[in-house]
Amino acid sequence: MTSIGILGAGRVGTALAHALAAAGHHVTLGRRENSDETLTPPARAAALHHADHATTARTSDVVINATPGDSTLDRLTALRGELAGKILIDVSNATRDAADGLPGDLCYPGSSLAEQLQAALPGTHVVKTLNTMLFMVMTAPGALTTPPTAYLSGNDEPAKKTVTALLGDLGWQPGWIEDLGDITTARATEAMILVVPHIIRRNGFTPFAVSLAR
Repeated sequence: MTSIGILGAGRVGTALAHALAAAGHHVTLGRRENSDETLTPPARAAALHHADHATTARTSDVVINATPGDSTLDRLTALRGELAGKILIDVSNATRDAADGLPGDLCYPGSSLAEQLQAALPGTHVVKTLNTMLFMVMTAPGALTTPPTAYLSGNDEPAKKTVTALLGDLGWQPGWIEDLGDITTARATEAMILVVPHIIRRNGFTPFAVSLAR
């Protein structure tokens, strides 16, 4: 059992919290202090602990960033001390919204949110994954008719090994996990978000992932 803290109580964070708690992990769902975030039914139903972001980061061995990507860097930089020595799994995409509210442009062209986080948090092991799919696929990859791909980017091999095991607890088979290399490779997977709004506009929020076909 791993002690996992999740920063962000929206659809992504609560879905991951519910699935990881069901897999037997000790999960704390972090919400901002004085937050008006409303917990979704999975978060209320699961046997979860709740705390503010600082407490969640400080008391967890692995922390998942599920905060809005355009404000993640400021939020997590403020938690540098709490995140020191931890594995930080970043599943967010840092984008500026288009007129219809869907992702438009990248916040860090020529770089990535994951790279920015690793630079700002040198004592933390940042691993990028699960950011190339709709959130419901993160916890139910086997529901798709075609095997999806979960990409991994990170500098620390033991950290990526830990994250790979957690992906397995979420239903990801080893052949569906693609380790791309160090944290700089996250700029490639984060750029994949630019295709997502076009697919959503044509097909709605039907579950899909941007995956390799072999």
